[in-house]
Amino acid sequence: MTESQIAGSVRADGGTATVFAGDYLNKLTGETIERECRKRLDEGCREIIVNFSQTEIVNSIGVSILLGVIDAAANSGARVVFSDVKPDTAELFDLLGVTRHVDIRES
Repeated sequence: MTESQIAGSVRADGGTATVFAGDYLNKLTGETIERECRKRLDEGCREIIVNFSQTEIVNSIGVSILLGVIDAAANSGARVVFSDVKPDTAELFDLLGVTRHVDIRES
């Protein structure tokens, strides 16, 4: 895992920010991700990409925090994209209805 893929690290490019979810999305990492996403939204970011390339596990608190990010983005007129989501995690997001509120990209 490179430094840029540590949970909560951000790569910004114009109106788009990519936030890396890290290997385990739980309360601690989720709060870090949420803080970074809200910061980027406050700065006028129009698209938040949450990169799950290193994510192996997402727990229920992590999902709740992601829903908060999705809501904050919607209230700011921005969109949320999940990228590089592993099949098991994508299935979880689908079962919980999260995929109705975000775009999923392969990479």
